[in-house]
Amino acid sequence: MKIDFTAVPEQRIDGFKGGAGLFEPRMVTDENNKIMTATLAPGAYIGSHTHEGNSEIVYILEGEAVMVCDGLREVLNPGDASYCPEGHTHSLRNESDKPLRFFAVVPEHMKGE
Repeated sequence: MKIDFTAVPEQRIDGFKGGAGLFEPRMVTDENNKIMTATLAPGAYIGSHTHEGNSEIVYILEGEAVMVCDGLREVLNPGDASYCPEGHTHSLRNESDKPLRFFAVVPEHMKGE
């Protein structure tokens, strides 16, 4: 199934997951996945949150990101990815003066099937 993110409406969310600043995702969801491209404004961040029942893969398209996963701080650049397994905690920060663009997939974990 092709996803044309240019045809997906952009959301504008301030302070996502208890963070600060503007988060602008274009998200496609169903019962199995959330698939998105998103922009995080300069100085903005997605608040720390724990993945229960799912995990997350973040791939950096443009800009510099700071990912804090289980207390470990890592700088991510275009071409880098980060994986946050189920039961782990992470946050994503844009500490630069340029927009951060990334692609992310949040697969739901099916239990007992």
